[in-house]
Amino acid sequence: MDHTTPAPAETGAGGKSPARPLPGKRQASRVRRQRLRAAWLFLIPMLVVLAAVAGWPLMRTIWFSFTDASFSNISDYGLVGFENYLVYDSGAWYGVLADPAWWNAVWNTLFFTVVSVGLETVFGLIIALTLNAQFRGRGWVRAATLIPWAVPTIVSAKMWGWMLHDQFGIVNEMLMGLGLIAEPLNWTANADLSMWAVIMVDVWKTTPFMALLTLAALQMLPSDCYEAAKVDGIHPVRVFFRVTLPLILPALMVAIIFRVLDALRVFDVIYVLTSNSEDTMSMSVYARQQLVEFQDVGYGSAASTVLFLIIALLTISYLYLGRKQIGGDA
Repeated sequence: MDHTTPAPAETGAGGKSPARPLPGKRQASRVRRQRLRAAWLFLIPMLVVLAAVAGWPLMRTIWFSFTDASFSNISDYGLVGFENYLVYDSGAWYGVLADPAWWNAVWNTLFFTVVSVGLETVFGLIIALTLNAQFRGRGWVRAATLIPWAVPTIVSAKMWGWMLHDQFGIVNEMLMGLGLIAEPLNWTANADLSMWAVIMVDVWKTTPFMALLTLAALQMLPSDCYEAAKVDGIHPVRVFFRVTLPLILPALMVAIIFRVLDALRVFDVIYVLTSNSEDTMSMSVYARQQLVEFQDVGYGSAASTVLFLIIALLTISYLYLGRKQIGGDA
């Protein structure tokens, strides 16, 4: 009867058997690779379409910003380097970054962004807390709250333009009827009121967006902590600042960054209400004025490129800080 001796296991350096991956780990790695391939399979068509629709016009705009192209003869242009951005000539600075009108547009855009997004966040949070409570007709109130957001921006701006008209606008009629003003106000032409009129229209239009995202975050909160706070007799205001706000803060920050990026490139509501007024001109309105009215494609493309770089820098900073915070929490 033969007794076969099993072959000796292969040994590595030092006489130890080499470590082999466990079957479970190999299976997980294979599944991960399959998911990654499937994800890229779905993403590639979208990336191709995005590159064709957005990437090519963006690259062309950046290219034109280094030229002296104009709409009168857009095919005949020459390279001018950074002259459209900033150049020193004959004892003076020229270019977008040296134009006082551009910096006025930057200030208007930042003021509009900070005030409008701040008000929308506060009002949206109040509306979300109200809609999160239990009361009769809550579904109808939620639907009515979303109506301003569903109205196209151009339509809402035109509607508010008539309502704020100095001669036959309903806003002036109501304020005079209440005795708050003695004579009609020219909301969209007065330098002291035009920016606030634009902010008011934008807040009315976009607050439901903030309320909707905040409400979604509120409805995902666990009820255990609220039941414990109720048993301990903690005041609701303290519960909001100690429990509710920290829990919904990540979702609220996502909503805020979306609104900030949208507000920084605001064009339609400002242009419809006040056209090219310097008191409300945003960076997008400034770029449009250079491109369309002044027919200066190179200069207008430089303004558009600077606006794109500002938004891209803010987006990358937010993504980096968010990823760093998530990594630190992990």
